[in-house]
Amino acid sequence: MLDSKPTLQTLLDHRSIRKYTGEPISDEMLVAVLEAGRAVSTSSFLQAASIIRVVDPAKRTALRQICCDMSEDQYNQALADGKRLGHGYVENCAEYLVFCMDAYRHNQLADVQTDWTEVAVIGAIDTALMAQNVLAAAESLGLGGVFIGSLRNDIRRAGEILGTPKHVVPLFGLCLGHPDMSSKINQSQRPRLPLDVLVSTDTYQVASDETLAAYNEVVKGYYNGRGIEMDWKDQIASTFGDDARPFMLEYLQEQGFCKR
Repeated sequence: MLDSKPTLQTLLDHRSIRKYTGEPISDEMLVAVLEAGRAVSTSSFLQAASIIRVVDPAKRTALRQICCDMSEDQYNQALADGKRLGHGYVENCAEYLVFCMDAYRHNQLADVQTDWTEVAVIGAIDTALMAQNVLAAAESLGLGGVFIGSLRNDIRRAGEILGTPKHVVPLFGLCLGHPDMSSKINQSQRPRLPLDVLVSTDTYQVASDETLAAYNEVVKGYYNGRGIEMDWKDQIASTFGDDARPFMLEYLQEQGFCKR
């Protein structure tokens, strides 16, 4: 019988884990966390999500190249030049799972209209809920993980690597493993927005400039403590200040989603 931490303690202790001990995850643990994903709530019982477990080292390397926003040639040249490349955990974590929104089965079984934008919304929600269940279950068993949204840097290439057919979209990855808690990168939690910003009653409440400024200083202190000159405003600007993967809509439409 697996030893699992209490739910509330598990959720409140969450932090992204990017360095692992190298110990494999037992079959019993892996099945348990996948069963937790399978048990998740799903819109209208559509079960519009799937998981691809990536064990092939060559595929892991190719997916890491995407996360680094590099072609294979650029990646190999960077290695040859001795450059330090990120996202090493995609290759060296014990388990790498890719979560996909999936309308393929629905099209197999019935004559359906899955090209509506609402279907993509349903699929994205189902996929995120499943992934969160998997990670929470893993953390309750003493494992750790980190979600990998940079899989979408070249989502078309990711789909080719993973063999995803039409009506299936690889949305993000999840690295899982036994945490190396001697690593400082695993020891701290990023400060979240306060509840009075996140939670409104009856009507949406706009956060005050003063509250956001105070939170921005908290984040700045967190990053400065890690030797990084950045605050939350900088992080928002770096993410939303330029084109945000402008190829996404075209790819989603190629895969049979968001056509109307």
